[in-house]
Amino acid sequence: MTRIVRRPGAFVCGIDAAMDVIGGKWKVLILWALNEKTCRFGELRRAVPGVTEKVLSSHLKELEDDGIVHREVFAEVPPRVEYSLTPLGLSLNAALEPLGAWGRDHIYRSAEEPGAEAAAEPGAEVAAEPVAGPGQR
Repeated sequence: MTRIVRRPGAFVCGIDAAMDVIGGKWKVLILWALNEKTCRFGELRRAVPGVTEKVLSSHLKELEDDGIVHREVFAEVPPRVEYSLTPLGLSLNAALEPLGAWGRDHIYRSAEEPGAEAAAEPGAEVAAEPVAGPGQR
C-alpha cells in the first residue's frame, strides 16, 4: 500500500517512519481504544478523555490516510459512521504492546504503588506479572 507521507524527505530508520504514523499525544490512545471494539466518533471521544473533537477528527483522517483505520459510512438517517482498525492497524497495535508493557512496569506502576520506585531501579528484582492486553493500561 502506498501511503501519503506528511513530511518531506526520507526517513532515517524504521522508528522514524513509525513515529510519523503514530506521532502525537492522542494517536496511540485512539489505536488502543479501537483495538477494544469498533467505535462511533462519540464513543471514541469518550474513550480518549481530553481529546478535542477537532484533534480527534484530524487524527482519524490521518490514520485513515495511512491505512491504519477504516472508516465505514452507513447509508442511514441520521448517518452513522464507524471506525475500526485495518489489519495494518492491528499489526501496529501488536507492535505497540511491548511499549505499553514497559510503561506499566517502569512508569505507571511506579507512580501508583508506594515503594515500587525501588523495584524499578536498575538491577533490582521485579516480579513478573502478566502483560495486560490493549485497554488494560
